[in-house]
Order: sequence, then structure tokens, then C-alpha cells
Amino acid sequence: MATFFGRIAFLHALLIFSFSLSGYGFLRGVESLGINYGQVGNNLPPPERVLELLRSFKVKSARINDTHPLILTAFANSGIELIVTVENEILGEIRDPQQALQWVSTRIKPYFPATRITGIAVGNEVFTGGDMTIMANLLPAMVSIHGALVRLGLDPYIQVSTPSSLAVLSESYPPSAGCFKSELAGIMPQYLQFLANTKAPFWINAYPYFAYNDDPSGISLNYALLNPNSGMIDPYTKLHYDNMLYAQVDAVIFAAARMGFGGLEVRVSETGWPSKGDTNEVGATIENAAIYNRNLLRRQLAKEGTPLRPNNRLEVYLFALFNEDVKPGPTSERNYGLFQPDETMVYNVGLSALSSTSSTFSSTSSATSSATISLTSSATQVTP
Repeated sequence: MATFFGRIAFLHALLIFSFSLSGYGFLRGVESLGINYGQVGNNLPPPERVLELLRSFKVKSARINDTHPLILTAFANSGIELIVTVENEILGEIRDPQQALQWVSTRIKPYFPATRITGIAVGNEVFTGGDMTIMANLLPAMVSIHGALVRLGLDPYIQVSTPSSLAVLSESYPPSAGCFKSELAGIMPQYLQFLANTKAPFWINAYPYFAYNDDPSGISLNYALLNPNSGMIDPYTKLHYDNMLYAQVDAVIFAAARMGFGGLEVRVSETGWPSKGDTNEVGATIENAAIYNRNLLRRQLAKEGTPLRPNNRLEVYLFALFNEDVKPGPTSERNYGLFQPDETMVYNVGLSALSSTSSTFSSTSSATSSATISLTSSATQVTP
């Protein structure tokens, strides 16, 4: 059987050739695309092999769902920036400042700065998880983690935030109508204030696939896949949207603005499209997954911003690096990966062309928008 490096070299050459023929050979210089490196599988390659895979495609940003010491050790001196995660289950412990200091002292400090940890995700989709105890622990845990970073002198280098599901919004269409659910009215302003105080971004897990799967007859597949289409015009801002992902991001920006935090940066902590699904999971095909992620990569190449913030490059973390066979839920949950666990590609997305350039992925982008739009929607004036 071919060695790992042999397989990568073969795939690398093959993909560069195939993309040159298909018109994607110019894909290079992407500066704001990262990738989610999940580990919910029993057959995934070791971190050292994953590192070589990422290096071969010049990927410079990744997000992991824990602080696995083998990963943090393997990624030392690699130049790849990492967002690590505090698991939902331990937020109750971490809310205590001393426990948070212990966590940062043992999980972060020994690896930094050799391992370029740039962000800590405190929990994941806590606001919509349904566990009120975990939700109550979230903000105190974030404050304690940030306080620990301050005590250790790491706060200038590591941002603290939490990825949220798009379900935090009660309205997202049109984007200018974006607003948070009423049941979050107590905690959301405090959370947004924390982000503003610490200059951290609002991380959103945005999946046009979910919206399309829920209403395939009412939502244009091309609009969801970032394909060319007529799009829609927001009736209040008159901004034109040619894809759902940008509309979802701008809806979050408007929701934050309604609470007085229009200057916050919004980053996409997860987005992707499953290559396989159950019979009732409409659109979960290899063809659609390849189209969505290719189009996303092309837009990242162009350093696009959203219609509301066209001059601010949108930072995106693709979900995911691997298919993960132990993830619970429908078939789609186990089939978001670009790669199979044996390091073969599920489909050709175009990352191979990145290996011909020395470009890097940036973890920083402008946190404020030059666009100022006033509108009246639901009797509320908003100036993002």
C-alpha cells in the first residue's frame, strides 16, 4: 500500500492537473479560509499526518473541538493558527476564576507560543442547546477564561468567544430584519458587551444547507450553493444578495446592531455542505457539496465581504476536514468532510491549487465596517 506521503503527492499532482483543465487552477492566495478539524471518529489519522495534509494545501488556520494535547504538541512550530474549545460539559467548573486559571495554565500556556493558539471557543451553540444550566454558566466561564489570559499575559494574542447556531435569530429574512430570539434578551446584551469590551468577534455557525433542506421548494438551490442566480434585494437597505451565506451573516450583524453593538465583527466559525444524507435530507449529495465548497473557496480568493460590509473580508472556517464516523444524528452529520479518514478526497474542491503559492491565511481582519445603513424595520432604526 502506498505511503501517506506518496498518496498526498499523487493526489496533489492529479488535482493540480484536473483543476487546470476545469478552470479552477487559478485558485490561490486565499487569506481568510480556515477549516474545522474534528475528531469524532475511530479511524482518523494521527495529528502528525493531519498536519502534513494541511501543510500540503497551505491551510494556515484550523479549529478543533477540544484541547487535545497530541494535537497541540504536533502543531507546535507549524505556523498553523488554532482555535481551541472549552467543552460545554465543563463550563460549570470553568466559571470559577481559579478553575479557569488552572485550565489556561495547563491547557494553553505550556503550548503557547510554539503552537499558535489564537482563539478559545468557550462552549459551542450553547444559546440554542436547550440546557439552561449550561447557558447560565456560559458568560461567567468566558469572563473567567479571559481573566485568566489577562493574568498570564496572553490576552493580547488569544480571543475568547463562543460559536452560535443561526437559531439564535428569530428573524433572518430579509437580512435587515435580523433580530435575536426574545428568550435571549437577558443574556445576549451581556454577551455582546463582553465581545465589544475584549474586541472579540461574534462567531456564527451558518449552514445554508439546513435552510434549503427545510424548504427545498421555496429556496433556490443556486442561491444556497453560492451559484450564479438573480438573488434577492433587501427591501429596506436595497442591498443585493446573491447567496444565502452572506445574507445570514448580515442578519446577525443587524441583530447585534439592534442591541447597540453594530461595530462587532461577525466571523463564520462553521459552514459546509454534506456529501451524503438520509432519504429525507434533500440536497445532501457529493455534487452539491463540491459546488458549495468550490464556490466558497472562489469567493474567499476574491477576498469578498458581505453586501453590508463589502470592504471587510469575511473570515470563514469550512466544516469539515474529515468525515467523522462516530458523530450521532442523521447520516449527513458524518459526511461533511473534504477527506475520508484514509486521507483520500471525498470530492475535488480545489485546495490543491493552493500548494503552488506561499500565501497564508490571516486570523485578523477589520472589525468595523465602513458601511453605515439606516433603516426602519419593525419600527426600529438600526445603524450597523
